[in-house]
Amino acid sequence: MTFAGVNDLLGYWVFGTQFCDTWIAFDVMCSTASILNLCAISLDRYIHIKDPLRYGRWVTRRIATAGIAVVWLLAGLISFVPISLGLHRADQFLVYNDGKEEHPTCALDLTPTYAVVSSCISFYVPCMVMLGIYCRLYCYAQKHVKSIRAVTKIPEVSVGKSFRTKSRYKPPKPQMKSKPTSPYHVSDHKAAITVGVIMGVFLICWVPFFCVNIVAAYCKTCISVQAFQVLTWLGYSNSAFNPIIYSIFNTEFREAFKRILTKGVRSRGNQPSTSECGEFRSIVIQKHNGSMIECNISPRSSADSSHVGVIAQVHRDTIASAI
Repeated sequence: MTFAGVNDLLGYWVFGTQFCDTWIAFDVMCSTASILNLCAISLDRYIHIKDPLRYGRWVTRRIATAGIAVVWLLAGLISFVPISLGLHRADQFLVYNDGKEEHPTCALDLTPTYAVVSSCISFYVPCMVMLGIYCRLYCYAQKHVKSIRAVTKIPEVSVGKSFRTKSRYKPPKPQMKSKPTSPYHVSDHKAAITVGVIMGVFLICWVPFFCVNIVAAYCKTCISVQAFQVLTWLGYSNSAFNPIIYSIFNTEFREAFKRILTKGVRSRGNQPSTSECGEFRSIVIQKHNGSMIECNISPRSSADSSHVGVIAQVHRDTIASAI
């Protein structure tokens, strides 16, 4: 982005013609990796919601590391291999004339074939996967809320309390029409907002660029240079929004960012431990010191099954957060 800013402000490339292809390759690779990582995150959230009991066994550190490696390997193959072979653009180079002398330019001037193939791999296919996953994920979140609504009931009033209330009878107040404010409706609403914000920001940032990218490959004069630069920086901005969005709507991401950025500063006592999780996982529990740990719902014996109703009530409030 630093080289792109200098290039856009000056109007020409000052870092050498050989470094131009290297910069374009890095540009394509990082943008592709960013989008593919978001696709991998959506798949991780889908597994977390669909089968939370097996999530800890399926998504291990080794699987996560392999997924990250596959994402960057695919991003490198779609960028450095064709660009190093010169398959990304025609042989002619554009020049910039400032009135005194000519300067070389470095722009994303792609051939139609490479523009279509790279755009499909970098954006269109991951975008369709993300849309499908988040739609199904939201449906599963609603299904979880309905299931928990059917299991959890309002606790009955105790006999002693009911006896005391009999002597103090009060006429019922007229019911006023109001918006549903139960935790179930709150969870549904938060899940919808979470999915809408994540996909909305992603589509707003990247759809215009990848549409224009293909149009510019077939029609060199249809898109102005200024418009292409604005849409390019709009796509760049998505990488600035993602840490904010995911940390706001997801406790796990927020704790991960805090743990990574303050690594070595936090004391060992603030770190989650297996013994603190007890018999359950997949539930966010707040400790006395304010830190958050997550445990899964997985009772080890049939005697623990009686606790599932209580745990489900807590799990209901974390469904939207898991998205």
